[in-house]
Amino acid sequence: MSSPVPLVDNAPAKVNLTLRVLGRRADGYHEIESLVAFAGFGDTLRFSPGGELALTLGGPSAAQAGAGADNLVLKAARALAARVPDIGLGTFHLDKRLPVAAGLGGGSADAGAALRLLARANGLAGDDPRLYEAAGATGADVPVCLDPKPRLMRGIGEVLSAPLALPPLQAVLVHPGIALSTKAVFAGWTPAAAHALPFDVAATAKMTSGEQLLQLLLTQANDLEGAAIALAPVIADVLASLRALPGCRLARMSGSGATCFALFSAAATARAAAKILSGKYPRWWVRASVLG
Repeated sequence: MSSPVPLVDNAPAKVNLTLRVLGRRADGYHEIESLVAFAGFGDTLRFSPGGELALTLGGPSAAQAGAGADNLVLKAARALAARVPDIGLGTFHLDKRLPVAAGLGGGSADAGAALRLLARANGLAGDDPRLYEAAGATGADVPVCLDPKPRLMRGIGEVLSAPLALPPLQAVLVHPGIALSTKAVFAGWTPAAAHALPFDVAATAKMTSGEQLLQLLLTQANDLEGAAIALAPVIADVLASLRALPGCRLARMSGSGATCFALFSAAATARAAAKILSGKYPRWWVRASVLG
């Protein structure tokens, strides 16, 4: 008897276009508000049904990701198995291309892909509430990565808007090769004297041009930038380098860092900017992409 054909899914990089920290809760978590989009690249996850749960890794970031029990692919699978007792498991193979601990939600994206693959293999509906319960139990960023479409995240990440049909954004993403602990960055956060205006989801949903969206993003910020720069001053260098690129309209850190992004008005301008930056800083991870 032939082996089942492996199932394959992509795990796209998550980019926090905005990130407001609204306060620290009594349980130690932070309330946030963040507009999230996804890049046109990421990791790839394959699933071969049958047998015990297992994970193998390949790709340029495999060594940093690790295949141990704390890998979010395995954690997500165990969380779903606890809610669907008769679920069929098997072996995952992760082609890990995204930098680790980089503010791109790579592990969360991998976990979301694992849950989607298990749902396909076991005939679970995409909106089965047990998938979302397992996502929330796996990590704060996993629910938004379960169905990777632009959304506004609130709470600790579990309160999601309906998908937003954002105009595409031309971007360059840069990671300087250092890992940052999300917990450490949040621990260094201090309340700002003034916040950006609350995000208007209804107005955002009606936007039809990248310029409209860009103007809105210019009124927002990432409240974790200061704390991240205090831990990793090279982030300030990355932001300065992005802002100096021809055609850069906005540069900002994503998530808890250290990845930063710059937005451009045209795809050709973004690609040219990425080429300039790669030539100047060959040790940095640089990618041009469309965010949406």
